[in-house]
Amino acid sequence: MAQLLRLSLFQVSVGMVTVLLLGTLNRVMIVELGLGAMLVAAMIALPVLVAPFRAFLGHRSDTHRSSIGWRRVPYLWFGTLWMMGGLALMPFSLLVLGGDTVHDVPFAGTGLAGAAFIMTGLGLHMTQTAGLALASDRADDETRPRVVALLYVMFLLGMGVSAVVIGWLLSDFTPLALIRVVQGSALLVVALNLVALWKQEHVRPQTKAERSAPRPRFADAWQNLTSGGDAGRLLAVVFIGTLAFNMQDVLLEPYGGEIMGLSVGRTTWLSAMWAAGALSGFALAGRALARGRDAFRMAATGLLAGVVAFSAVVFAAPMQAAWLFYAGAVGIGFGSGLFAVATLTAAMGLGARGIADHGLALGAWGAAQATAAGLAIALGGAVRDGVAMLASKGALGEALNTPAIGYTTVYHIEIALCFATLIILGPLVRLSFIQPTQTPERGKIGLADFPT
Repeated sequence: MAQLLRLSLFQVSVGMVTVLLLGTLNRVMIVELGLGAMLVAAMIALPVLVAPFRAFLGHRSDTHRSSIGWRRVPYLWFGTLWMMGGLALMPFSLLVLGGDTVHDVPFAGTGLAGAAFIMTGLGLHMTQTAGLALASDRADDETRPRVVALLYVMFLLGMGVSAVVIGWLLSDFTPLALIRVVQGSALLVVALNLVALWKQEHVRPQTKAERSAPRPRFADAWQNLTSGGDAGRLLAVVFIGTLAFNMQDVLLEPYGGEIMGLSVGRTTWLSAMWAAGALSGFALAGRALARGRDAFRMAATGLLAGVVAFSAVVFAAPMQAAWLFYAGAVGIGFGSGLFAVATLTAAMGLGARGIADHGLALGAWGAAQATAAGLAIALGGAVRDGVAMLASKGALGEALNTPAIGYTTVYHIEIALCFATLIILGPLVRLSFIQPTQTPERGKIGLADFPT
């Protein structure tokens, strides 16, 4: 247990970086630095768009050859270095992007910021993929569900604690404070991950023949998955549902600052509230699935919770009710957590029914979710900017010429996407009566190899 708790520190570092990328930095870029939401959304989407390669990274770590027999630790270590490098470059590139420089070099800020976000995203996905695979290696069939559930809770705990601490440190925003917080986070990432990976993987020297043996082909395994059963519809549900929940990721904190008038510290609390909601959704899904509840019906419950949460955020602006806004943030986390865990369980059922290998099914789930998340973030910023520009020119009429119209348009689109996902999900619910989704042993949620 002591080794597993120590290993789980890599999830704390990943949660902290996630808060920086999806919470604090997008608010700072839009409100404090005055950058357009479309540009900010494109920057935030860069690390998320790297995530579809997680299945490939996991496959490579499965088949990695080395003289001392390590498979996971090299990927965990180099992922840590990529995260540190990206965070070290991040604050300076953002200040240059915001115009805080005496030298006018064309596109320098955009190029440096894009490189920083890509480096950080690549490191984040490499670290989490290798770390979860290493945790799965360390556990046996009986303990694996609880081990990886512990890691998922540590991820949410890292997000919640980091959101509170970072919000407190940036309560009085200055460029110097931004540099200190982001680069301090880079050093903390290295420290946490060094402690996490120390002596976690045994040395097993390999012969030259073993290192030169051909690796299994990823393309062959992927082809087997795409040719099977209802996997395509499930991936469509994951893709559209993730679009529904993630279009607001880059806008929630700016909405709180620009429309609700909240400070940087108070909007950073939103990440902690989202994490609390997601943890509640995870707990509810675990209890319900253990009692034999259908995974597809649980996914539908998460989508309906998202509809209510998005509606609360929309109504918070005209009512100027901060409590309703915070409640909406908790509801978004609850609905997305419930939806993610339920669809993950359904993906595991593909392996139980022999449609695909267990790891590949989860990798496909992660690829669909991560690709949709990246597109959603970019689309959210583009829609917000485009609608706001049309409203300012009077193209939408005088009644809709308000600062909140760009934001609320995105939330209405997300509500429509939730209902579209319910329509796609319908046949899978009917199918589950004939071909029930298999749950792991003793009804526990096996979050082994949790992709995102």
